[in-house]
This record gives sequence, structure tokens and C-alpha cells, in this order.
Amino acid sequence: MRTVLWVVGVAAVVLVLLGLVLEAVRWLVIIGVIALAVVIVVGIVQGRRTMQRHSAGRR
Repeated sequence: MRTVLWVVGVAAVVLVLLGLVLEAVRWLVIIGVIALAVVIVVGIVQGRRTMQRHSAGRR
């Protein structure tokens, strides 16, 4: 009976830890997507700025 309680307890702890890890992974994915979007926007803005400077220099 004591062994069964230990097994159930260990299984519960493993499930709780797995849930926490999956929650952390979800948040990391969300943060990664936001960071990727920021990098893309900054790249577009920098590219446009460079193109405007380049074309303004030709006039």
C-alpha cells in the first residue's frame, strides 16, 4: 500500500512538472514570435531608410 502511494505521488509530481515545462515552452514560443516580428519590422524600417538615403544622394 505504501509503494502505491509513492508511485501515485511521483506520478503526480512528474505531471505537475511536465505541465510547468509545457507552460514555459508556450511562453518562450510567444516571446520568440514577438521578437521575430520586431526584428522583421526593424529590418524593413532600416532598409527603407537606407534606400531613401541612397536615392536622395543621386538627386
